[in-house]
Amino acid sequence: MKKSTAVNLDKLIEDFSLVEQKITDMKAKNNLLEVRLDETTRMFTLSQTKEKYLREERDELFQAVIGLQHTLKQQCELRVENEQLKKIISDLERQNNSNQQDSAANMERLKMEVAAQITEQQRDTAEVRGELQSKLEAKELEMQEALQKKESELEQMRKRMKEQEREKQTEIIKLQLEFSARLARAQTTTEKVPQQPVGSCTLPLDLYRRKLQYVQEQRQMEVESLRQRVKELEQKNTKSFPECLLKRRKL
Repeated sequence: MKKSTAVNLDKLIEDFSLVEQKITDMKAKNNLLEVRLDETTRMFTLSQTKEKYLREERDELFQAVIGLQHTLKQQCELRVENEQLKKIISDLERQNNSNQQDSAANMERLKMEVAAQITEQQRDTAEVRGELQSKLEAKELEMQEALQKKESELEQMRKRMKEQEREKQTEIIKLQLEFSARLARAQTTTEKVPQQPVGSCTLPLDLYRRKLQYVQEQRQMEVESLRQRVKELEQKNTKSFPECLLKRRKL
């Protein structure tokens, strides 16, 4: 019985050593796996970060591609529009050249018409100027005759005014003499007849005085009227004759 329960220690130690070695190898493998797991986790995190960056870059590139596509589309549309504009400009240039040629032809025609009208106008102007010159010369002669006539009338009016002044002056002198004589007689009568009322003597004197004053006023009014008339005639003649001379000088 004791022989059957005996343990082989050497074998046990050897097995235990093997187990220990395996455990040690497994720990080493586990450590290596942990290192690899850490590295793999770090690489995974880095790959996730890189993937996120690449996604963002992809989105930016996608937006850039969309922008480029839009730009290319606009450029294509602009090219089409430029072609249309070039065609329109070419048509406008051809039309402008045609219009310039027509304008040049019309300008030459208008120049010829204007030259003909200027020649005709100059001829008409010369004829009108000659007619006006003749009319003005006739008018000038007529004005000179009228002026001489007016001057003669003015001279006659001056003479008549002087004659009227002399007549009025003579009449005034006569009235003054008559007034003085009556005044002297009245004074003599008053001295001889002192009892006669004063009113009966002064009444004729007042009448003669008023008559004399009235005659003097009438004379002054007539003389002033004649002077005004002479002045108006002189001004009228002075204005009309230089105007005629001015028109003649303009021609």
